[in-house]
Amino acid sequence: MFRNFKRKFNPMSIFRYGFDPNLCVPVMFLLFVAECIVCFVVIHKIKYTEIDWVAYMQEVEGVLNGTYDYFQLKGDTGPLVYPAGFVYIFSGMYYITNEGTNLRMAQYIFAVLYILSLLVIFDIYRRVKKVPPFVYFFMCCASYRIHSIYILRMFNDPVAMLLLYIAVDLFLMNKWSIGCLFFSLGVSVKMNILLFAPALLYLLLVTQGVPGTIQHLTICAVPQIVLALPFLLANPWAYIKMSFNLGRQFFYKWTVNWRLLPEEIFLNKYFQLSLLVAHVIILLLFVVYKWKRYLPKMEFKKPNIKLSADQILLPLFTANFIGMCFSRSLHYQFYVWYFHTLHYLLWSTNLPVVLRVLILGVIELCWNTYPSTVLSSSMLHVCHLLTLIGLWLSPMMLPRKQASNVTVQKIE
Repeated sequence: MFRNFKRKFNPMSIFRYGFDPNLCVPVMFLLFVAECIVCFVVIHKIKYTEIDWVAYMQEVEGVLNGTYDYFQLKGDTGPLVYPAGFVYIFSGMYYITNEGTNLRMAQYIFAVLYILSLLVIFDIYRRVKKVPPFVYFFMCCASYRIHSIYILRMFNDPVAMLLLYIAVDLFLMNKWSIGCLFFSLGVSVKMNILLFAPALLYLLLVTQGVPGTIQHLTICAVPQIVLALPFLLANPWAYIKMSFNLGRQFFYKWTVNWRLLPEEIFLNKYFQLSLLVAHVIILLLFVVYKWKRYLPKMEFKKPNIKLSADQILLPLFTANFIGMCFSRSLHYQFYVWYFHTLHYLLWSTNLPVVLRVLILGVIELCWNTYPSTVLSSSMLHVCHLLTLIGLWLSPMMLPRKQASNVTVQKIE
C-alpha cells in the first residue's frame, strides 16, 4: 500500500506538471482560481488611481448628449482619439456605473474583462502546446503592472486586446470570417490592433487565396463603416482625423522606451520617420525570408488548407512585437499590447531557458519603473533586441527546417 502511495505521489511526476506543455490545463485551472482571488484582493486592498477613466466618461457623455462631431468631443485629458467601437462599449459602462461614478462597479467590470482575457489566452496557449506550465505564473499572478492596467487604471487597451485574442483563437479554429469580424471590432476600440494586420493579411492570402482575402478584408471594413456611420454623417473628416490619427504626438514624460534619448530627438519628426522605416524594413525581411519559407505558397484561388496553430500564431505575434520594438513611444498601458504574447515568442526561440525567464523579468521591471529612466528604457531595448534576434534565428522559421516544420492539413 505504501509503495502504491509513493507511486501515485512520485515527486518527478508532479515536477512534470511544471515543465510539460501537454500538462498545462491543470496549471491553468489553478492559476485561474488564483487570479479570481487576486483580482478581488486588488480591488479591495489597493487604492484606485485616476488617469483616464473620468476622461473616457466625459467623452462618451458628449456623444450621449447628442454630439457626433469628433472635433467637439473631449475630456479632461484632451480630445476623443479612439474609434467608434470605443464610444459604444464605454457608453455601456457609463450607464452601468451610474455615469462613471460607481468606481467599484467599474473595477469589477475590468476584473471580469481580465478573467475573460485569461480564459481566451489560456485556450490559445493550450492549442499550441509550446510553453511549459511554470511560465504561466509569469503570465498571471507575477505581473503588478498588468493588474494595474486592468483593475486600478481601467484603460481601454484591455478591451481592444480581449477582442483581438478572441479573433486569434477563432483563427486557430479555422473560423476566419468571424475571426476577422472580432479583429475589426478590436480595431474599432483602439487602432494598435493594426500592428497584427500585416501578418493577418499574409495568412489570409495563404489560407483563402486572393478572392477569399478580398471577402475577408470586406468583413474587416464593413463594421468600421457601420459603427462610425453617425459620426461620418456628422463630420467625416473629424472622425477620420481624430480616431485614426497616425501623426499624433506623444508626451515625453510618459514614454517607457525612449527615455534614453533627449526630448528634442524624441519629438523630432525625422527620428519618428526613421522608426517607421525601420519597422517596415524589419517586417518585410520577416515576410520575405521567414514567413514565405515557413508558410505554404500563396495561390490565387482558395488552396483548401488548414494551417497549424504555430503557423498562425507565430507570424501574428511576431508582427505585433516588431511594431512594439519600433514604436514612437510606449506608454505604461501599452504593456498589455504584447505582454501575453511574450511567453509564446520567447519559447519559439532557441535562447537558453534561463535567459528567456530573465528577459521576462527584466521587461516586467522596466515597465514597473516609474518614471522611466535611461537605464530602464535601455534595458527594455536590449530585451526587445535579444527576443527579435531569437525569433529571426528561430528553428521554426529557418529555411532548412521548412520541410520538417510546415504541417499543412487538408480541410475536411
